[in-house]
Amino acid sequence: MGEAIGAVLPLAVGVSLSPIPIIAVVLMLATPGGRTNGITFVLGWVVGLAVVGTIVLLVSGGAGANDGGGPAPWVGIVKLVLGVGLVALSVVQWRRRPREGDATLPAWMTTIDTFTPVKAAGLGLGLSAVNPKNLLITVGAAAAIAQTGAGAGGAAVALAVFVVLATIGPAVPLIIDVALGDRSAVALTGLRGWMAAHNTAIMCVLLVLIGVKLIGDGVTVLTT
Repeated sequence: MGEAIGAVLPLAVGVSLSPIPIIAVVLMLATPGGRTNGITFVLGWVVGLAVVGTIVLLVSGGAGANDGGGPAPWVGIVKLVLGVGLVALSVVQWRRRPREGDATLPAWMTTIDTFTPVKAAGLGLGLSAVNPKNLLITVGAAAAIAQTGAGAGGAAVALAVFVVLATIGPAVPLIIDVALGDRSAVALTGLRGWMAAHNTAIMCVLLVLIGVKLIGDGVTVLTT
């Protein structure tokens, strides 16, 4: 179990530091009923990560090791494909980056003040389970757990650790809001501005680092 938890830690950090979900929660907190929407967003986020990870683990079943006790070849192939996909995604995002000084954010962020708790939960679910970057990393995390050959209990604990750590980023604005109350506005505005300005750079660095790690892991599995 310890090996499985260690394998998902860097992947969880990559999901947790996604700028767009963090900015979305910050914007929600500035609207009427924002704290409720922020909480339901985070709950949707957790459900999305848990569902994707669980599906991958169920599909992998007991296929986490070969006859010699090492990782099955499919694990190496999956990691290699995911790693290449993340690196390719980083290249695409970098080439599409906005011009300097133009911190363009998704158009749906302009409608956040109209969100209901249900819509906020759906957004959290979508950004964690459907967003290509997070989907690829979560699948990679589940594959890493399967690679260790951990039992059902150990795999469940490792996935839970991944989900919790991957949720810290989107939950930070809520923690700041609760801890500072009315004084949180300045801190949250600064956080939103910084992450919006550096969104593409943060994402590309994370994608490349995690992609290279997955490629290396995949090559290791396939050549041993």
